[in-house]
Amino acid sequence: MTAREAERLAVYPGSFDPLTRGHDDIIRRGLKIVDRLIVAVAETATEEKAGMFGLEERVELIESVYEDEPRVEVTSFSGLLVDFARSRGARLIIRGLRAVSDFEYEFQMALMNRSLWPELEVIFMAPDNQHTFLSASLVREVGRLGGDVSRFVPPAVLERMVERFGPSAAGRAS
Repeated sequence: MTAREAERLAVYPGSFDPLTRGHDDIIRRGLKIVDRLIVAVAETATEEKAGMFGLEERVELIESVYEDEPRVEVTSFSGLLVDFARSRGARLIIRGLRAVSDFEYEFQMALMNRSLWPELEVIFMAPDNQHTFLSASLVREVGRLGGDVSRFVPPAVLERMVERFGPSAAGRAS
């Protein structure tokens, strides 16, 4: 077995529109249990959502957040997650669970993915307590309505949200 084959490689998929501190928490703690982590930005969401950032912009933003972390790779994907993971040699998927309401959907997806590729394993991670209520859609909505999202997103994302929504997104008067 080569070193590359022994490497623990995981995929953390999502829309990341925008990347939140909850996502960041899962990524940074995921790096404690894997050697490398691919943040896989979904080209199309599994649910119909009003997006804020385009695909390339989301990839670019996440890359800027992790520019000093060589074990994080950011890329986009389309199609089935299992096909993407298999093509990259990753047999591990990391998913965040904020609340019990997330569990049923994520559990079904994990079982479906494993039925499509039996070698695949899914790890569910709960975010830090301070981030359990966070979702990208909630952060988007607060930003759109003029609320301060500075506590909920990394600085590079906040900067882009301020460009989009104005200084109120950072808690500053316009």
